[in-house]
Amino acid sequence: MRYGFWLPVFGGWLRNLDDENMETSWQYASRLARRAEELGFDLTLIAELNLNDIKGVEAPSLDAWTTAAALAAVTERLEIMVAVRPTFHNPALLAKQAANIDHIANGRLSLNVVSSWWKDEATKYGIPFDAHDDRYARTSEWLDVLDGCWSGQHFSHQGKLYSIDDNVLSPKPVPSRNFTGTPVAPQPKGGRPTLYAGGESETAKNLIAAKCDAYLMHGDPPETVGKKIADMRQRREAAGLPPMSFGVSGYAIVRDSESEAAREVERITDVSASDRGYASYQQWITGSKLEQEISLRDYSVSNRGLRSGFIGTPKMVRERLEEFAAVGVDLVLLQSSPQAEEMERFSAQVIVPDRAGSTRVAAGTV
Repeated sequence: MRYGFWLPVFGGWLRNLDDENMETSWQYASRLARRAEELGFDLTLIAELNLNDIKGVEAPSLDAWTTAAALAAVTERLEIMVAVRPTFHNPALLAKQAANIDHIANGRLSLNVVSSWWKDEATKYGIPFDAHDDRYARTSEWLDVLDGCWSGQHFSHQGKLYSIDDNVLSPKPVPSRNFTGTPVAPQPKGGRPTLYAGGESETAKNLIAAKCDAYLMHGDPPETVGKKIADMRQRREAAGLPPMSFGVSGYAIVRDSESEAAREVERITDVSASDRGYASYQQWITGSKLEQEISLRDYSVSNRGLRSGFIGTPKMVRERLEEFAAVGVDLVLLQSSPQAEEMERFSAQVIVPDRAGSTRVAAGTV
C-alpha cells in the first residue's frame, strides 16, 4: 500500500472548526511535506481551488501550482500530485509549466485532472462554467492537447475548443517516474507525469478509463470500492489499455481505544447548515453527478472520508487497509486534524508496523 496525504491548503478539513492548528501558509505546508517524507508517506495531493470551500470563501487558501513548484524544490521522495482543472488552464501552457516542475522534482510530478464543480468560484475568477457533460468534453480534448505537447515536437491540433499550431515544447517531462512506494503505479506511456482522475458519472468513468492512468475514489467501504475497481478494470480492458492503479480517500482517526475514536468522530461531525462551508456543499452536490446521496455529516470532513472507515485502534485501521488492498486499492489519500500531529501517530502506529510486516512476509517467501 502507498500512503498519501492531502496537503492542507485550506487550513484544515473540518467545517465546524475555525482553527484546527493548521496554518494556511507555505511555512506550514513545507514543514509538513518534508516531515511526511521522514515518516514514510509516499505522496501529497495538492488541491486546486482559488476559494476556500472548507472554511468559507473569505478564508485564505494556497495556490496549488506555485505551491507544487516550491515543494518540488524542497522534497526528495514525495510524489507531488497537483490538481488541475482544464477550464482554468490552457493545455499547451500547462504542459510547459508541468514539464518544468517535473524537472525540478526529478520525475515526481503527477496530475489529478478535475473537471470542476464550483460555479461561484468560476464566475468570481472570470472563468466560464459549463454544464457537467460539457466540462468532460473539454477535459477530453484538453488531455489530447496535453499529451500531444508532451509526446513530440511540432504538434498541431484543431478541435472544438483548442487550436494549436506547430507546438514546440522543451524540455519534455522527465522520461521516468522517480517517486517511492510499493507497489508503484504503472509507468505511463513515454514516461510522462501520471494522470490521476476521479468521477462517478458514466461520462467521467469512460473518459478516465480511456485517457488516464489511475482512478481516484471518494471514501466508501471496501466492498463498494471493490465493485468500482472491477467496473473500471472492465472499461480499461475494453479500451485495450494497460492496467490502472486505484486510490481512495479517507479520514484517519487512530486512537488507543474504540471509544476514544468514537468521541473524536462526534467532535468533528458536529456541523450544521449555518457553518461557512455549507454553501459550497450545496454547489458540490448540484455540480457533480454522484452515485450516492451525500449527507451533511458525510461532507463535514471532505471527500466522504469517514465512509472509508480508517477509524479505531491501530489494529483496526491496519485490518481495514488490508481489506482495501484485497479489492485492488494501492493508494490511500488521507486527511486528519490536526494534520501534523495525526500524521506522526498514523506513521508510528500504522505505516511502520505495516511495512515491517510486509518485509517479514517478503523475507519469508524468498
